[in-house]
Amino acid sequence: MTGSARPVLRSGRGAWQRKHVVLAAVVVVLLVAMGLDTKVLSSSSTAAAPQKSFDPAAWGTETFPKVQKQIEKKAVPAATLARAVKKDPTAAGKKYGVASGTGAGPVVSIAFNGTVGTGSKGIYEVSVPGVPKGILIRIQTGPAITGTDLRDAPGTISFGDFRNQIEYQNAGAELNRQLKKQVLSGIDTDSLTGKKVHVVGAFQLINPDAWLITPVKLEVK
Repeated sequence: MTGSARPVLRSGRGAWQRKHVVLAAVVVVLLVAMGLDTKVLSSSSTAAAPQKSFDPAAWGTETFPKVQKQIEKKAVPAATLARAVKKDPTAAGKKYGVASGTGAGPVVSIAFNGTVGTGSKGIYEVSVPGVPKGILIRIQTGPAITGTDLRDAPGTISFGDFRNQIEYQNAGAELNRQLKKQVLSGIDTDSLTGKKVHVVGAFQLINPDAWLITPVKLEVK
């Protein structure tokens, strides 16, 4: 009886030992895997810091004066641009414009003196000396300012500056709002017909014979 009991006890102890060895090995493997999957972030890590939300109003207030100066610096006289467009619209766009954020056509900065004609819903025709009658020049003065010409005209503001398409679109809309606030708010835009004006602005060259200018400077003489 005693001789037959000993093998049973040894067998049980061995199974118990093997079981715990296997469990210990599993624990070690799990700990190693957890260690490999753990990322250590320092206090200076950009991943550890939350991204600052985009504030269109603050961005636009700071950025609009810069955009205004850049457009003024790049502006080509309307008569010069008209001659180039009549000769070859594509070449004119490449020479004087920058690629738009919408991809629909180049955005050109322009300057001119002219006489304001008839208008509707804040959009006025302007007669500009040296520009052929076949080219219609209009300026938009609000209350609705559309397009992203002010955002795109300098060529220095790109989609990569923002986290997503919504912020990129909001940036363009905010520059239009700042135009109304910083430039157009001091002008009686309801009674421009017949007035002589000096305009600096930008437009998207899609139709060579119809230009809709978004001004960054509008002086009524």
